Amino acid sequence: MQTSLISPDNTWALWAFLTGWAAISIYLEQKYVWASKISGAIIALVGAMALANFNVIPLESGVYDAVWSYVVPLAIPLLLFQANIKKIWQESRRMLTIFLLSSIGTVAGTILSFMVLKDIIPHLDKIGAMMAGSYTGGGVNFAAMSAKFEAPGDLVSATVVADNAMMALFFFVLMGIPAINFFRKNYKTPHMEEVEQNATGDDETQAASFWKRKEISLKDIASSIATAFVLVAVSFQLADFFAGVIPSGDDANIFYELLGGIIGDQYLMLTTLTVIAVLLNPDYFENLQGTQELGTFLIYLFFVVIGVPASIALVVTTSPLLLVFVLIIVLMNLFFSLILGKLFKFNLEEILLASNANLGGPTTAAAMAIAKGWNRLIVPILLVGTLGYIIGNYIGTGLGAWFQTLL
Repeated sequence: MQTSLISPDNTWALWAFLTGWAAISIYLEQKYVWASKISGAIIALVGAMALANFNVIPLESGVYDAVWSYVVPLAIPLLLFQANIKKIWQESRRMLTIFLLSSIGTVAGTILSFMVLKDIIPHLDKIGAMMAGSYTGGGVNFAAMSAKFEAPGDLVSATVVADNAMMALFFFVLMGIPAINFFRKNYKTPHMEEVEQNATGDDETQAASFWKRKEISLKDIASSIATAFVLVAVSFQLADFFAGVIPSGDDANIFYELLGGIIGDQYLMLTTLTVIAVLLNPDYFENLQGTQELGTFLIYLFFVVIGVPASIALVVTTSPLLLVFVLIIVLMNLFFSLILGKLFKFNLEEILLASNANLGGPTTAAAMAIAKGWNRLIVPILLVGTLGYIIGNYIGTGLGAWFQTLL
């Protein structure tokens, strides 16, 4: 494999790239109409993908791991500090329904893909279980299913490569769909219309109008960041404690598995404690200025990292058939989401976020909601998407067991 211009252990150079490219993406989105239409998130993702494939930046690095481990957890509470808690239950019920409808597409796509390719790709029963779990919840399910079905290491690696490439492309498609007139005409888009109505100024892009200057003090910055750190620390410690004491594996029944999946999950615990904190002390959080801006910039670092692992050359040389396998699942999920969402009269924004939460997990779905300015959907999709971790394990296990009987 070719070495990159910036080596994986050149930490400062990689952080400079991540922050610099995120800043450039935001600048372009707010400066130019064309960039505003495709969004800064897509610019961040595609730019990173291009530079990774031209060997300017490495495909793997501890810096990228740090974004997942530290940056994303800090971004979540910052972005929830201004959440409208009173509407969470109402919105979450709708999001849960469309999320479950979207997961039907994952199941249908996995079955179809398995039936078409089971005589061509070896160990497809194991891959099917892994991807069915992953494309209902996220990477947590992928790891759980690969361990449960004892998938060979090289098979897991090849599937990860295909999955990374597909997710980068799929995220690009999802972000672009709202700009297509066909979908605007045939689906309700209240959240998009709200963002457009709040955008003022003939000479400004929509993004620049939305992210206007705000008064912010040193106390705001200190309080926001310190509170976010405290919430992450407490939440992760609590989740790890519960995960350690609640029976798991062969010792667990369905009740323990559900309980562990709920209170033993770090992101669900973080979301829950943040929501409770805002409920208990709304004045404190409402008076904090700049939390949306701080959290959104951190999420842009996440956008950059998403695009990095999608090595096109590696996919073509090591796992082209696996790419076809995951492509069928992704297309079926999106197809079912759009058709069932239209049939049951869901908004386009809800449909796209539900599909994103199924295939990419709650983090990518929340990131999309943030990038698009659909602020009222951030908390619901985080809650619903995290519950997908539980659902995904059952779907992956069931399909994997069935597929084994067909080979």
